[in-house]
Amino acid sequence: MNTNTTEQLIETPSGTPGAVPTPLSFDPRTDLAAAVELAGRTLAAVRPEQYDAPTPCEEFDVRRLSSHLVAVVRRISVIGRGEDPFSVPSFADEIADGAWAAAWEPGAREVAQVWADPGILDRQLRLPMGVLPGAAAAAVYTHELTVHTWDLARATEQAPDWDPALIERVIGVVRRALPAETRGGRIPFGEVVALDPGAPAIDRLVAWAGRRP
Repeated sequence: MNTNTTEQLIETPSGTPGAVPTPLSFDPRTDLAAAVELAGRTLAAVRPEQYDAPTPCEEFDVRRLSSHLVAVVRRISVIGRGEDPFSVPSFADEIADGAWAAAWEPGAREVAQVWADPGILDRQLRLPMGVLPGAAAAAVYTHELTVHTWDLARATEQAPDWDPALIERVIGVVRRALPAETRGGRIPFGEVVALDPGAPAIDRLVAWAGRRP
């Protein structure tokens, strides 16, 4: 099962598959900030004996996923400034084992600073997969961080305090952007895992991304 996340899927509004719709009644930066904060807390709780443990994201063990998360939070700031997203590598390989949480803190502060301007929501931003409005970019990275936070938590036996309302908003976006019937090939996700509709929101979100809660 390929377990990549939304960053690698969504293209420009005129491309295929469909673009993330821009939220109109809720500022998606609020959810992005919450996702950044929760990812940081989960990363900070990783123990040294867990670094080599596998994660539900098959490409990563805990060490590699921790490095990737730091790279993601850095990339969110670069994108918000309108700079080249590829100027940030996909992994923070220069960071020593156990130093990821310390590196996360300045990255999270920079995200807050860069995304503080409300005008960013309508600005066209360049993501690795194409150009999207800032509101859609915030939704993309809320999903990216949330799913990978779940991956890390599952691998390290943590139980984050998920915000069901936030997760439901992410589900609403990703189900439109990532149809269940279109997987494989250019759509780098596993098949949707069937769950009871009454399952917790976080379980339904990761199941849509091909994980098994």
